[in-house]
Amino acid sequence: MKRWRKRWNRGALLGLWQLVMLAWLPLAAQTSVSETVVSDSVVQAGRDTVALPSLHYSMRVGADTLMWPDTAVAWHRFFGELDALRAGKDTVISIVQLGDSHIQAGHFSGQVMREFHRVFGNAGRGWIAPFKLGKSNEPDDYFIKSNVKDWICGKCIQHERKTPIGIGGIGIRSLASSIQWDVIITPVNGAGYAFNRAILYRGDKAMPFVPTGRSKAEVRLAKADSLCAAGVKADTLYCAHLVDTLFLQSSRRDPESGALLPASTFKNLYYGLSLTNDSSGILYHGIGVNGAMFTHYTDTAYVKQLALLQPSLLIISLGTNESFGRRFQSAEFEGQVKQFLAMVKRFLPETAVLLTTPPECYKRIWVNKKRQFTRNTQTELVAATLRKVAKEEGVACWDLFQTTGGKQSCKRWLNQHLLGRDRIHFTREGYHEQGLLLFRALMQAYNQFE
Repeated sequence: MKRWRKRWNRGALLGLWQLVMLAWLPLAAQTSVSETVVSDSVVQAGRDTVALPSLHYSMRVGADTLMWPDTAVAWHRFFGELDALRAGKDTVISIVQLGDSHIQAGHFSGQVMREFHRVFGNAGRGWIAPFKLGKSNEPDDYFIKSNVKDWICGKCIQHERKTPIGIGGIGIRSLASSIQWDVIITPVNGAGYAFNRAILYRGDKAMPFVPTGRSKAEVRLAKADSLCAAGVKADTLYCAHLVDTLFLQSSRRDPESGALLPASTFKNLYYGLSLTNDSSGILYHGIGVNGAMFTHYTDTAYVKQLALLQPSLLIISLGTNESFGRRFQSAEFEGQVKQFLAMVKRFLPETAVLLTTPPECYKRIWVNKKRQFTRNTQTELVAATLRKVAKEEGVACWDLFQTTGGKQSCKRWLNQHLLGRDRIHFTREGYHEQGLLLFRALMQAYNQFE
């Protein structure tokens, strides 16, 4: 009897201790969160939270939080779609990050893309543009080779565009009578982005590409019989299995008679490709052009093409180039941002929109005929304007300027070797860190969203 009582008392005490711990742990988790740094896990009833990736550097000063609009219907829809993916639904969610040189290089957007793929599934590499054929830099996870060297490149930033532009903000044109393209996913940096479907966007009067070489036996072409946008056709190439290389050859044959048409019949204009793998998950399109500003994308024809990607989320990462304007005026910049957002709301009414502010950087000045660097103080004005516009226009805003430290933060990033030699662009590691910060901010919001 005494032995039973001892066992019961021990068991009761153990049970009581467990109840106390269960009640205490959530409170401890809540009190461990500081005012500026949000914890890596958020208690949310009814939903498994997404674990936040660790940062590689201790550069974050501000909180990874988003400024939310008063009504967030589109965000409810977007987060609901993410829930569906995690629940096993066979679907693809498209995300577009639109920007300037910070995005064209692919390091920032590429990091966000890989984090989304890691958590929600990889639906493909998404948009790729022939930047190197246009004599510019391109992301390091793919390249497009051609036998033609004399490409003429039109860009959205050109005052008088040399060619029409496509979804990627550029277009390339050639007068060659025979064109070859090799579309290649690089083996290391492009690991995981093999594809079995490619949509190639071209001018409606351009020679279509047909599979050639090794691709001829395993790729089927479905040529577009109608326009997908003004002056644009989108041909689809179906691969028999996942591939990392696509060999293409232009064709001058008439699709009906098979007769060889003269080269003068065509105006060879190409925009880029979207690569997918027929899996459910996230299709992340990083679209950026060196030197781009809000005004360069504020074009009805362009935004209509952007809508072809059907993004559930549009991340707009612009503002750095505007901050270098000699006569920068916040009011003028505010009007430019609002004009672009008006087009986005018109042609992408169901899309959740996120403005991101640019991080602080330097600018070059000359003192006694010597080049020196000084803080670009106008970045703060750009960030403040974007926050103001976001609130007034009812869109979300992520303040990268404050998240990375605000005033004087460029010095810290430079000292950590995260800012590039020109002190405007960042190193690969710096962009990767910013990508992690953005993904963490989005996931913290997703974890807390009801």
